[in-house]
Amino acid sequence: MLVAIIMHAIIQEYVLDKINRKKHFSKTKHSKFNESGQLSAFYLFSFGWGTSILLSEKFLSDPVTLWEGYPHTLMPFQMKFYFICQLGYWLHALPELYFQKTKKEDIPRQLVYIFLYLVHIAGAYILNLNRLALVLLVLHYFVELLFHVSRLVYFSNENRQLGFTIWAILFVLGRLLTLSLSVLTVGFGLATAVNQGFDLAAGNFNVLFVRITVLAAICLTQAFMMWKFINFQLRRWREHAHAQTLKKKQVPTKSKSKKDKANGVNGVNSHGADSPRARKEKSS
Repeated sequence: MLVAIIMHAIIQEYVLDKINRKKHFSKTKHSKFNESGQLSAFYLFSFGWGTSILLSEKFLSDPVTLWEGYPHTLMPFQMKFYFICQLGYWLHALPELYFQKTKKEDIPRQLVYIFLYLVHIAGAYILNLNRLALVLLVLHYFVELLFHVSRLVYFSNENRQLGFTIWAILFVLGRLLTLSLSVLTVGFGLATAVNQGFDLAAGNFNVLFVRITVLAAICLTQAFMMWKFINFQLRRWREHAHAQTLKKKQVPTKSKSKKDKANGVNGVNSHGADSPRARKEKSS
């Protein structure tokens, strides 16, 4: 946790603050840029590290290992250290709300997703569902990395929005894949496993109540994320439609003003500057 705080300060001072001074962002963009910059670095690091563990332990080539041999009380050192680092990072995010002088209106939103990360990671660690959790974390971090990188690109050039489109597609696919893997592992794999029962000393939590609770937590979280995603997309579409409407209104106004100027010039030329009609219009 302390290492995460130090790394956060280094990235902020030597990378993000220098870019902010060059770009002169507004206060709103400044806050979002810092958030995306910090999370992009963390997601990139966690995605790369998690992928290397998945490849070395061959969890992707043989999905049966996600539930086979449960409870998975023994872990390789790098896998155990990975989960410790994940918990340390999300715990460090709590004091960072104070250090970064986060706006009051942004604190509830950040507390919600920090709480969700801590509950899911710690829950999987305690229940010995670390293999499934590792796969789902790598998948989730990849999608989130794409979003925050797309937002950084958007801040540098607002015309570059292709990344958001790719992210939207992968986000939906990621939710479907998360639900599929969770149901396959917890709903079918553990339900048909030989080692059934509740044994706290052995770390075995393979009972119906725990399986239903785990699946319910995952499904509710995915539904919450989809709800936030739909609201985000609707807001983007409304803003885009509003911008298009303003552009359409500005075009006739400009053409009308040019036409009025042309008519005024033609009127003066046709009657003459010193004609009786021109003098009459001036006097009136």
